[in-house]
Amino acid sequence: MIDVPPEVAIRSTIKPGSVYYFSEDSLYSSEPHYFIVINKDPFRERVVLLVCASSKIDKVKQRRRTCPVDTLIEITSSQYKDFRLNSIVDCNYLLEKTIGQLVDKLTHNQLWLKTKMDFALVKRLREGVLASPLIERRIKALLRG
Repeated sequence: MIDVPPEVAIRSTIKPGSVYYFSEDSLYSSEPHYFIVINKDPFRERVVLLVCASSKIDKVKQRRRTCPVDTLIEITSSQYKDFRLNSIVDCNYLLEKTIGQLVDKLTHNQLWLKTKMDFALVKRLREGVLASPLIERRIKALLRG
């Protein structure tokens, strides 16, 4: 097996629907989560826009009970095979990372590359972010652009 440098691994595969599995300090849980790239062109844009999936569906719905329902996207394990459990994506919360930050996590074995998500699901996630009253206009402009 050929060892691919982390920078090449990220830069050559990053696309809308790329999925990374890692721990994120800003989350409520220290457990790793699945993060899905939703940018139109993450390779060329300044930041990578990532939404986070959680298997704690009821907990997320309770936390976001005042947000529009179309900002909470449920994805079954049959829709995305890497999910062991049905999950929910809270489109009211978005992470911004640079490609360099993702490369750094991969370099330190803190990030795992997962199967790319189907574009139809990515489109639904983008629509959820666009429907969120909590997401900044500049982010929405990137997704519309």
